Amino acid sequence: MNTQTPWSERDIPDMTGRVAVVTGANSGLGLATSRALLKAGAHVVMTMRSAEKAKATHDALVADLGAVAAETLLLDLADLESVRSFAEEFRARHSRLDLLINNAGIMMTDAQLTIDGFESQLGTNHLGHFALTGHLLERISATPGARVVTLSSIAHRWGFMEFGNLMFHNGSYTPRAAYGRSKLANLLFAYELQRRFDAAGVDAMSVAAHPGTAGTGLADHLFDRWYLRPVKSLVFLGIQSPKQGARPSLRAATDTSVQGGEFFGPAGRNEHRGAPVRVESNPASHSRSDAARLWDESARLTGVNYESLRTPTV
Repeated sequence: MNTQTPWSERDIPDMTGRVAVVTGANSGLGLATSRALLKAGAHVVMTMRSAEKAKATHDALVADLGAVAAETLLLDLADLESVRSFAEEFRARHSRLDLLINNAGIMMTDAQLTIDGFESQLGTNHLGHFALTGHLLERISATPGARVVTLSSIAHRWGFMEFGNLMFHNGSYTPRAAYGRSKLANLLFAYELQRRFDAAGVDAMSVAAHPGTAGTGLADHLFDRWYLRPVKSLVFLGIQSPKQGARPSLRAATDTSVQGGEFFGPAGRNEHRGAPVRVESNPASHSRSDAARLWDESARLTGVNYESLRTPTV
């Protein structure tokens, strides 16, 4: 099977014995991704921000699927100490990591800062996952054939990097611009990570995916104003379910024909819906100079340095 042929959850191979981490797994794409991996036999560590959600999600999955290997751990990607603590607990429990699915995110929120003072969308969607991947790098590198799947979005197309004002500190913040930047950053990171795996001779792949347009609840807050509520059902009419939206990331994570550095999304018009296939991202996402600069800035901001991955030659 090549990456342009039809694919569905039925094509997921037996995942028995493999350990996966899925961030933001209590709902939406993360929950759908976790369910599919659990059904295929994987041990899935599902991250969530609250103990109440963790227990409720775990209990519901066991009630629905039976004795699956679902494990829940707390993680807040907007808090670097939480990221460090999660990674420490994971390493204490597991000696391998076959799949890291960097799924969690926030979308087009009002201007706010993370606990560490970062613009919240870049801080959560990119910097939190950059730190998490770095903290788990030893386990990834020690697991032959491991994969890191980072979720981006169609919105990367309107993103732009401005390194002199990465956090929109000059008053230029808009929810749309910040979201686009964070999703472009996800792709720059995913492609650079693959280049660094290759340069260091690490037997691992970094792959990117986007869900198209799916009803995950991520954008519900955009309709909080009373005059927008009546159009919400029209806007979401006919869009994909979370299960459908999770297919690109599941294919990126499990299809044996996938190559490092590829990008998966829906096959339909403008990539909004459809079967998961390999797609192309915009030219800005392939800028090696921006990727290297973002990597260095992310390491400086988070204090996570990926010491075992040397800088690739241009």
